[in-house]
Amino acid sequence: MTRFAWGSATDTGRVRQANEDALLAVDGLFVVADGMGGHRGGATASELAVRTVQERFTSAGTEVLVQAVQDANEAVVAEATADPDLEGMGTTLCAMALVDDDGNDAIAVVNVGDSRLYLLSDGELTQITEDHSLVATMERQGRLTRAEAAVHPQRNILTRALGIDTKVMVDSWEITPVEGDRYLVCSDGLFNEVDDNRLAATLRRLADPQEAAHELVRLALEGGGRDNITLLVVDVLADGGPGPSGARPATRITAAVAGEDRVDGAGPPDGDGEEAAVADSGADDGQGRGDLDRPRSRVTWRVAVFAVALLAVVGVAVGAVVWAGTGTYYVALDGDQVAIYRGKPGGVLWIQPELAETTELDADQVPAAFRQDVEAGHETSSLDDARRYVANLVEQYERTTTTTTTTTTTTTTTVPVEPADPVTLGPVIVP
Repeated sequence: MTRFAWGSATDTGRVRQANEDALLAVDGLFVVADGMGGHRGGATASELAVRTVQERFTSAGTEVLVQAVQDANEAVVAEATADPDLEGMGTTLCAMALVDDDGNDAIAVVNVGDSRLYLLSDGELTQITEDHSLVATMERQGRLTRAEAAVHPQRNILTRALGIDTKVMVDSWEITPVEGDRYLVCSDGLFNEVDDNRLAATLRRLADPQEAAHELVRLALEGGGRDNITLLVVDVLADGGPGPSGARPATRITAAVAGEDRVDGAGPPDGDGEEAAVADSGADDGQGRGDLDRPRSRVTWRVAVFAVALLAVVGVAVGAVVWAGTGTYYVALDGDQVAIYRGKPGGVLWIQPELAETTELDADQVPAAFRQDVEAGHETSSLDDARRYVANLVEQYERTTTTTTTTTTTTTTTVPVEPADPVTLGPVIVP
């Protein structure tokens, strides 16, 4: 069974006066949440979300973890509704867990918001999750470069978080665990201060996950520490083998699913590339042409194999383009009406998007926070997800037209705080 070793750390940072992040590190389940909504609201939302995921994540199965996150969303909404002082609170949530996939171990990943999960494999750092933020959407659409997104004034505007609505879409993946892989789960207080190159260099340099966690917090504080910093460094150990000091056997728990799998291992070894020579059995026509015909036949066979392989590659490429052009949906404007299209915004090569269905939502009824997203075309993986997104837009619009909201602007004077020592956590939740 797959085993893990991990290190964890959290820090208030140099500017904030309270830590609104929360984390959970127990055998086989690792969660980071970044709260928002003020000192009390943010801390309450993140801690409540983490606790709910831990409580509801009770049996093997991808759907269980996804449902646990959705239950956490409902819990945050209910708490904010019951206590007027907590109105408007919310939280991001990013988690990884060990799961049982038809008798095989797998690592499930779920994400809502802009907390992230990275994978360091063979020395290369890859961001697995996608940020649910306005600038991340614009970056994916090619409207901003990564460098521009990193300094954009609206980079903190989220398009998805727990506690905003009674329903939330949860991104999920399932990854094959590979010995030696290292995962980083973190809030934006880390990656906003430390770029990917330094993250990768630190994770490669420090073998002990706890040392790596401490060093990453130090680098974030050195970079400015303008937000709370929370992270987990999780190593995949040898299957059933001994781990480094402090490593504990992981419990098989549930996980989330869908997305791209990492496939390890290799196929059967190739042959020597040449067939054994066959002695001439006298099939010569008497004119010495037997030895000449065999090479000509062999060339023809190779050409045929090459042609078949080329056709297969072309077929796969065409199939990939067709899937990319027709396998997804997006929500955009159709004149003055919000509509759902099948395909990609702008089309893919010769495949243009098709109108799947229109909605009853007018363009001028789209809430301002979602307008740019809809105008650019909000992509989803299925028609049901697109319908849920439209339903959320309708609910947000109806809420603004039926509810009178009073907005109070509060000016807060922040006092720089000296950097504190990173806190090392075991299997506990840190508000």
